[in-house]
Amino acid sequence: PPAPPTFIAQELPMARLAGQGNFTWFTLRIYHIQMWVGAAGYRQDAPDAAPFLLDLRYARTLDGQKIAEASASQMEKIGAGNSAQRQAWRLKMISIFPDVVEGDHLSGLFLPGIGARFYLNGKVLAEVPDLEFARAFFGIWLAPTSTAPDLRHALLQDAARP
Repeated sequence: PPAPPTFIAQELPMARLAGQGNFTWFTLRIYHIQMWVGAAGYRQDAPDAAPFLLDLRYARTLDGQKIAEASASQMEKIGAGNSAQRQAWRLKMISIFPDVVEGDHLSGLFLPGIGARFYLNGKVLAEVPDLEFARAFFGIWLAPTSTAPDLRHALLQDAARP
């Protein structure tokens, strides 16, 4: 199995790759995504129980605001939050997410009981101490209501504790 990047190994002791896949829009590949879990793994029946990280490697140049807008739209589609929360979350993501170029890694770490921490190419971008936001954000990929069920399945393939 692949060794985790250094920043993932520091954040998730005993990190292992749980699953991965590509997100495409029509026929365009937008990013490759990997889910990393620690020793406790990830339990779909208790998604807040342990930290995990989603790492997106972009296949093209994208505007940070468009990434934030698409994320907010997906949060709405999975039924997360109310409209005031989603608006606040959209503005928060616009303030955090940078423009990316092909090969950039944008990563999100779920912090149980706290929220989320975001990285660009392994360097901390921001921490969002809002658990509801974190649940909504990671729910884009991991919620049963995800609009990308095949990608969700691929990410969760080996996510449970071994």
